[in-house]
Amino acid sequence: MQRAYVMLESMAVSVDLPPPETEVMPGVQWGYVEAFPSPAYWAYQVIARRIEARSINYRLGRTLREEVGACLLGGHGIPARIGLRAFEHLKAKGAFERPNQDEATLRDWLSEPIEVDGKQIRYRFAAQKARYLAAAFERLMVEPSPQNSGRELRDWLLGIPGIGFKTASWIARNWLNADDVAILDIHILRAGALAKFLDAGLTVERHYLELEQQFLAFSKALGVRSSELDAVIWWEMMASPRTVATVLESLPEGKFKQKHATSRFRPKDRDADSLQLALIG
Repeated sequence: MQRAYVMLESMAVSVDLPPPETEVMPGVQWGYVEAFPSPAYWAYQVIARRIEARSINYRLGRTLREEVGACLLGGHGIPARIGLRAFEHLKAKGAFERPNQDEATLRDWLSEPIEVDGKQIRYRFAAQKARYLAAAFERLMVEPSPQNSGRELRDWLLGIPGIGFKTASWIARNWLNADDVAILDIHILRAGALAKFLDAGLTVERHYLELEQQFLAFSKALGVRSSELDAVIWWEMMASPRTVATVLESLPEGKFKQKHATSRFRPKDRDADSLQLALIG
């Protein structure tokens, strides 16, 4: 057994995890809790957030229409802060209050300069995303969306132009707090390859559902909710690019490393890099 602690204001709460050499699932060892990014490390991060009452609010919008808009405007080469600012820009215009917002107006609004980090920028793919948003709004207006499970909602959203598995899963996870889908972006793929709970030989373009099942099986083996695990991994991996790049360099040469190991460092990272206590061996 290995023991870690969560430090609260007036007490310390111990968290007991299996020994490092024990397998959390076939071929995947728990690893050391302090070794980023081992399975034990991820389990501890999820549990620590629960103990500290630092729950993650997944939803970006007040309505499903807004949630679809927010997720459509992000992802696929759009930095998170820019996608959110574009969403706020359209929201201020009243784009999500009118049931049949037309494509031309959405394109004009998305083409306007928006302020991001004190700078005026122009949103990329304004015409393309306006077309996708208009199609999504029409589908949402004429056909009720399923609300019984994340998988059902995800599959329904796939019928909207411009929405693939990742975006549809993102919307479903956020809106329904769903644990039967996974948002497999670059950060999750890197974490999975490093800790060996995802097959690095598979790609989201061709094997999304297979990789999703691997991720869901991993979260079940850890004993944590997949929605929590997805969000925690995304945040930790995104916020510590230098640490991630260093660990990725330890991977054997191959297609995954060639495609994913390069990292564009930001000038300033949050303190997460300094909090990673060790690199996985």
